[in-house]
Amino acid sequence: MVAMSGVAQTSRPAPHVLEAVLERLTYVNEETGYTVARVATSRSGDDLLTVVGALLGAQPGESLRLSGWWTSHPQYGRQFEVVSYTTVLPATVQGIRRYLGSGLVKGIGPVFAERIVDHFGLDTLQIIEESPERLIEVTGLGPKRTAKITAAWAEQKAIKEVMLFLQGVGVSTSIAVRIYKKYGDASISVVKNSPYQLASDVWGIGFKTADTIAQAVGIPHDSPERVKAGLQYTLSQATENGHCFLPAPELTAEASKILEVPAGLVPSCLDELVTEEGVVREEDNVYLVPFHRAEVSLASSLVRLLREKTDRMPHFAGVDWAKALGWLHKRTGSTLAPEQEAAVRLALTEKVAVLTGGPGCGKSFTVRSIVELAAAKQAKIQLVAPTGRAAKRLAELTGHPAATVHRLLKLQPGGDASYDRDNPLDADLVVVDESSMLDLILANKLVKAIPPGAHLLLVGDVDQLPSVGAGEVLRDLLAADVIPRVRLTQIFRQAAESGVVTNAHRVNQGRPPLLDGMRDFFLFPCDDTEATAGLTVDVACTRIPRKFGLDPRRDVQILTPMHRGPAGAGALNTLLQQQLTPGREGLPERRVGGRVFRVGDKVTQIRNNYDKGAAGVFNGTVGVVTGLSPEEQTLTVRTDEDELIEYDFDELDELAHAYAITIHRSQGSEYPAVVIPLTTSAWMMLQRNLLYTAITRAKRLVVLVGSRRALAAAVRTVSAGRRHTALADRLR
Repeated sequence: MVAMSGVAQTSRPAPHVLEAVLERLTYVNEETGYTVARVATSRSGDDLLTVVGALLGAQPGESLRLSGWWTSHPQYGRQFEVVSYTTVLPATVQGIRRYLGSGLVKGIGPVFAERIVDHFGLDTLQIIEESPERLIEVTGLGPKRTAKITAAWAEQKAIKEVMLFLQGVGVSTSIAVRIYKKYGDASISVVKNSPYQLASDVWGIGFKTADTIAQAVGIPHDSPERVKAGLQYTLSQATENGHCFLPAPELTAEASKILEVPAGLVPSCLDELVTEEGVVREEDNVYLVPFHRAEVSLASSLVRLLREKTDRMPHFAGVDWAKALGWLHKRTGSTLAPEQEAAVRLALTEKVAVLTGGPGCGKSFTVRSIVELAAAKQAKIQLVAPTGRAAKRLAELTGHPAATVHRLLKLQPGGDASYDRDNPLDADLVVVDESSMLDLILANKLVKAIPPGAHLLLVGDVDQLPSVGAGEVLRDLLAADVIPRVRLTQIFRQAAESGVVTNAHRVNQGRPPLLDGMRDFFLFPCDDTEATAGLTVDVACTRIPRKFGLDPRRDVQILTPMHRGPAGAGALNTLLQQQLTPGREGLPERRVGGRVFRVGDKVTQIRNNYDKGAAGVFNGTVGVVTGLSPEEQTLTVRTDEDELIEYDFDELDELAHAYAITIHRSQGSEYPAVVIPLTTSAWMMLQRNLLYTAITRAKRLVVLVGSRRALAAAVRTVSAGRRHTALADRLR
């Protein structure tokens, strides 16, 4: 199917060839492709041999022709070091049965593999290839399944051709499948003639992969095509880091470094890109087109709403506030603090307003009060939040329905919204919770859909991390001075008794958290990074459930500063899965690169996919794997919005395990208990707003695990760089 190469071939003899069936993958490093696997050969009988090397993409059940050398490892003994491999069709009845039963061909599982091979024997693969209509001779195989098997076989054959073409480039199986799904029979032509197109068209292919392919097909290192693609990639990387644009000198310097070309080559290519409308240059700032459009549009939409003369809630312009607040007190049994009262008035009399403040300062009760008063005047209220969990929480708080931004706007395949300026929402008051999470693109889509005269209230904690996507919308609105706002600062007595709330504010003020005598805030000190990872798992899986009666999978969330490293989300997910969802004989599982998916796994979506589910599935959506079918090559996830989503096996790189997630990915969510590993290996990420955000995700309990030095660094370090955005300037 695919051949991988890359091991240095110095003064070694010619490589050996080993024909084997891949039985199981023991270890896979997704980043390097390095794999340790166990294989069976015709000579080895029941004894499995160990092979190591570049096997990324090979699946258990496949027959492989491996090229490499026999070596002896001091600890693991004799093993075969793979330089490259190709898949071959099995030649024995047993091999054919194993191959078809492994789920490699959609529509054939172990049961049908047995029946088909029993019927056709050694001719099985030839029949599927040349006379697939004869499959109907097998008991239980009707026309529908026969057609599915025939189509799957043809597609796999076509994908193999693409893979063979890419074999010298080190492109993984899943990427080759994506290329084929995007371009079909034109795949090889696109790869040969327009390799940089792959980076913009195919999710999972970045500039670096496209660049490797481009060099393999002979595109010169200093060609304008390559430099322009590199400029767009550099801007794309900047948006991944939260920037809406880059200043031209910074873009030029960064691109020439990434491309390894002289800086003098870059400006003329940048000018060409501007002429071709591949980027927008505004004075010295260079934007990718969608981000420039969104920033200009969002600023004008907000100004338009602010200046609108009509008012869809005119009752509050001349309301008797003493009477209204008295009615509210009777209804809720609570009295608003002066800051809260100011926020209520602002939201109901201004067309655009911002409500910000930390935990325990009464944001939730203020929002509930605003909604109660608006509802009393029969206002059409639309409550919205960036994530499913935040929307659910908002609905519980107010007693009114709440939706995610994506569902509210009914985003369609491609990302266009059903509601926009020409077809606005039918709402008098729109309340957006957790609005620190709103990135530029999503905020623009939402604000465009607010009808003239409606009131928009953005609620969020501006001291938390900014959005995962580009921009820092909430911070820019507060910086612009033209948007009315209230900041709640008074911590209420009940909240002040919570160690979680107290320490969140202490960290936000640059003071170390209080650790003595707290019933809901703990530190387990540990200086060694790997030991910290083990202790984190023990705390989450054993100690918290034993002491607090919480479910380790449902109620406890590990939040890490970074993904990589021994105590990063990637390594912790492997350890946590071993504890909470271990592999069991006879239960199906699916390996994707270095990860294994099993029923019961906690997972998260890592890209926006507008084609899935009723209204798309979006980056950050969390769920649990409820089904896995090797025969149909599908995996089913029940999301936290209670929707069942089906994934084909070749789409599983859209999912990541979520027993541990990065703090960035936790925004907008709340968990009963949060465990935060802090190690000096994450030194670059140890920042105050990161730790503050992690602490504020917990409803009942925070446990820090790790180094006191790392904790002190996180409290001390204020995030250095602001993002490159111009929204505040445009609003001014």
